[in-house]
Amino acid sequence: MNDLPHIARGVDHVAYPTFDPAGTVRFYRDVLGFPVVHSICAAGWGPERHPDFIHFFFDIGNGDRLAFFYYFGLEPFVEGGPQGDSYSRFAEDVPLFFIRSRHLAIHVDGEDELMEYRRRLDGSEWPVEMQIQHETIESIYTHDPNGYMIEITRALRPVTPQEDLDANLTIDALLDVVVGPAPSMDALLARKAELIVERAADWQHSARTGAEVIAR
Repeated sequence: MNDLPHIARGVDHVAYPTFDPAGTVRFYRDVLGFPVVHSICAAGWGPERHPDFIHFFFDIGNGDRLAFFYYFGLEPFVEGGPQGDSYSRFAEDVPLFFIRSRHLAIHVDGEDELMEYRRRLDGSEWPVEMQIQHETIESIYTHDPNGYMIEITRALRPVTPQEDLDANLTIDALLDVVVGPAPSMDALLARKAELIVERAADWQHSARTGAEVIAR
């Protein structure tokens, strides 16, 4: 278990490169309504032969920002189409699910807000591609002008303390099995069951202690 104090305060910004700053601004500012809140004109920064660039930021709510780099004179890596996750071109056998696992999810308060973003996207050049209800959230997905997958999501219900406990059990089990000879889902679930048995006595003791404190 990690006993370090939690002193971080969320995301300052997530940053991506873009070959299409005009499309990027249309998508995030003019369609989604995220204002531009900061920009950096970087001339002569970085090591030798590093191009000049603009680093610009959108406010995506809650003090968090989404940023992009546009490098002057840098040509797209391939002809035509968006360049998102273009590093994958170095391996022709990279599966699509692996590429799509890299995405940005933005949280909204409820169904009305989610459907408002769906309305904006469906009326734009970047309509919603999927709408899915997951275990505890509902999400819409599209790709931005750069080819990056963007998810907008709302909570269907609160996550319970029991689910937090389950998440920590799952991760502890994962860390145990990935160092073994054959990591698999079956091995993870078996190890997780072992951890539940190993820790049950400690949980029972904590529950009894807590009940005694409340009773006093």
